[in-house]
Amino acid sequence: MKNMFKLGIVLALYATAACIGLAFVYSGTQKTIAERQQADLEAALKELFPQGDSFEDITGTIESPDSSVAFSSQYAALRGGEVIGAAIQASGPSYGGPIVVLVGVGTDGKISGAKILDNQDTPGLGANASSATYYVDRANKITFYSQFAGKSISDPFEPKNDVAAITASTITSRAVASVVKASGSAGSVWLSTQTGGVR
Repeated sequence: MKNMFKLGIVLALYATAACIGLAFVYSGTQKTIAERQQADLEAALKELFPQGDSFEDITGTIESPDSSVAFSSQYAALRGGEVIGAAIQASGPSYGGPIVVLVGVGTDGKISGAKILDNQDTPGLGANASSATYYVDRANKITFYSQFAGKSISDPFEPKNDVAAITASTITSRAVASVVKASGSAGSVWLSTQTGGVR
């Protein structure tokens, strides 16, 4: 009985030491992780708006026109202080869980690009939505996500119609198309209220 008590104390001490160690590691890396996430976001925004020279958080709420698509953050793309577009980070339901996409729309009412930030769909199938080596048009080297660049927000965004679908992954194709359509439409509405400044 005495040995079991000693063993319990030793295990409790080890568990406490491990918890304290993990807490120190987390607090030490938290800043680095946040900085890396911010750098990744800025790189993605620059990819959507290469002509933009700065990006600002949009204050106020931009409403999603699709109840299945949720917006988590919005940014204004600026060049020389003038608004040239909007980027919305949005998520929608997909086969393996929520799929997160950063969508850019310009003042011309066209999608400037779409960047998939999180995709938990099946490897080799739905995961191809975010693959830089999976082409829906191999001859022109167009990936699934890059096909959205240049599309008008008035387009239907329907897989197998005006959107090339991923083979055997209709659910993923529809999910991404819905997120891009909702984000582009909402971003365009916000842009129509701007007169050069960010609100």
